[in-house]
Amino acid sequence: MKNLIRLTDYEKKEIFEIFEIADALKSGEYKDFLKGKTVVMFFPESSIRTRVTFEKGIHMLGGQTILFPPQTLDKKEDIKDVYGYLNNWADAIVVRHSDISLIEKIAKYSSVPVINAMTDVNHPCEMLSDLYSLSKIRSNFLEDKYLFCGRKCNIGLAWKEVAFVMGLDFAQCCPKGYEMDGVNVNNDIESAIIGKDVICTDSLPSAILPDFKDYQVSLELMNKANKGAVLNPCPPFFRGEEVAADVIDSEYFVGYEFKKNLLEVQQAVLVFCMKV
Repeated sequence: MKNLIRLTDYEKKEIFEIFEIADALKSGEYKDFLKGKTVVMFFPESSIRTRVTFEKGIHMLGGQTILFPPQTLDKKEDIKDVYGYLNNWADAIVVRHSDISLIEKIAKYSSVPVINAMTDVNHPCEMLSDLYSLSKIRSNFLEDKYLFCGRKCNIGLAWKEVAFVMGLDFAQCCPKGYEMDGVNVNNDIESAIIGKDVICTDSLPSAILPDFKDYQVSLELMNKANKGAVLNPCPPFFRGEEVAADVIDSEYFVGYEFKKNLLEVQQAVLVFCMKV
């Protein structure tokens, strides 16, 4: 078995193996892979895309899910003891929790695969789905130039993770004070977007919106990117904040189509982790 907690724990060839499994799933392979299996999931009520696709994907493979809110893990009982019992009944664990160290502790005591469904410092399943989607529309996606427009956050850090593993040309654009360590940063969005192929964003807390007023990705800005460039904002995105309404309604936006692949990619993650 194998866990998915940080993409930096993976090699490039393993990520491509997950992509191959996703292709096979689209072709009808792995039917009933989870028949008779139980996946225990920890998700907040606010989760929509990741939770829906995990639950649907598990049921499509013949498995069943048991759902808890993540607060269930924040209690006096030691995680070691919680999983001493859960190991008797669960075949895999999917966890969305703010604290990655808690997920790492769960993995330490779990005898079944543990999948990180998002933390405050990364979002590996989202990155795998986005990269898989890019591989379907861009033959040179590994040679493309990537730009993340936004603050240091779990989505930006997740792009940093996957860029390291896959060897991507990756940069950040943001106001001073919001930079990620170890990433090339440009504080001017107009020059940053020139020569880029894939532009990514993340939503911004209301309190810092004034700091990012000059960093909104618009249709005019996207026209400065390379020919054939795409805009991939992480949902939930907000028109008029990190992205302009006109660019979401343009041909640059690929968000809806990309997120279709969350289903097969997350199924593929489960298959990969359970069969290794």
